[in-house]
Amino acid sequence: MNAEIVGVGTELLLGQIANSNAQWMSEHLAEIGVDVLHHQVVGDNPDRIVEALRLALSRAEVVISTGGLGPTPDDVTREALAAAAGARLTRRPEIEDVIRERFARAGREMPQSNLLQADVPEGGRFIRPERGTAPGLVVEIEGRRVYALPGVPAEMREMMEGTVLPELAVLTGPTALVSRVLRCTGIAESRVAEMLDDLFHGTTNPTVAYLAGGGEVKVRLTAKAATRQEAEALIAPVSGEVTRRLGDFVFSSADVSLEQEVGRLLRAAGKTLACAESLTGGELGARITSVPGASDFFLGSAVCYTEKSKREVLGVSRATLEGPGTVSAECAGEMAAGARRLFGADLAVALTGAAGPDAHGGVEPGQVWIAIEGEDVSRRRPLRAPGDRDMVRRWAEQAALDLLRRHLEGKPLPRGPSVT
Repeated sequence: MNAEIVGVGTELLLGQIANSNAQWMSEHLAEIGVDVLHHQVVGDNPDRIVEALRLALSRAEVVISTGGLGPTPDDVTREALAAAAGARLTRRPEIEDVIRERFARAGREMPQSNLLQADVPEGGRFIRPERGTAPGLVVEIEGRRVYALPGVPAEMREMMEGTVLPELAVLTGPTALVSRVLRCTGIAESRVAEMLDDLFHGTTNPTVAYLAGGGEVKVRLTAKAATRQEAEALIAPVSGEVTRRLGDFVFSSADVSLEQEVGRLLRAAGKTLACAESLTGGELGARITSVPGASDFFLGSAVCYTEKSKREVLGVSRATLEGPGTVSAECAGEMAAGARRLFGADLAVALTGAAGPDAHGGVEPGQVWIAIEGEDVSRRRPLRAPGDRDMVRRWAEQAALDLLRRHLEGKPLPRGPSVT
């Protein structure tokens, strides 16, 4: 079964709110084996809503719209749905009773315009609201089904979970859609796509898809079968092949974050960690401490943004600051050694660089140095990261965490420049 989602609301087109409803609905429809093939967004105009619904009905077995079911003049989805069905709107007294009862219970006077929400296209049915006053609507048009749901996320989810998803699950029959996400870092999306090109084009169940962002690439494998076990069995050999090809770039096959994986490895090794941060301003420490139980392994982070703080807090030498400078292998190494000494940690990692947008001490934006120090490791790694200030900082964090991850797993540590 396939479906199309139509978001109604001029505020969506103006960018005043994000269409988070469509994202949530697509995710949950996929879980019951319903393929969402298209999304549409249309403003509060009855003619254009009718046009959008007719287009959706021409290419989808099920159409689900959200928004436009309120009591104000710009809520015109009811009228548009009736027009698309070639039906007239009829007032349903049972819905009137629900609306009146809601206002009475709240001790508020009911505007007469709210009774418009009791109008249902003739031949259709309604979904009783539990939270708001807007019922959902269900209409069959030429053998295809349209669900019209409120745009308020909590009200939409209530009707999806209580009515729409159970009904569609019966229609689709026993179906399981299972995804596994392999997360990679230190490799460009184009390189991942090149290495997996034959799997992408030659494998249909499971399918292979990529998503890049935040200094990493996600490879999503999705299989459809009668049961979850059968779907997982389809994914397993492809997942193994992807992992074999991408090798050490894969840090998780369970869709966990890099900081979670580093935390797991530190806890398993019984090691403690400290950080020294310049360009990231404490964000590396914040990511590490976002992992529950981080106090088991994380001792602290020294955020030393100026030359003075690098010298006085971390002990970076004047010779390094006046020679190679703050963005250098020497400075990163001395920062890491200083953090390890300051906190008494088994391992320390340091970050220094030019995040931009302007050059820093003659160093172009995007140049970063990362260092790791421990009893059995001492490594400095350059990173050349493109993008704006936020992107450079994010990729610097990823590279630092990946250096830790590789050391803790006993894998080769990267040496040369890296461009994400």
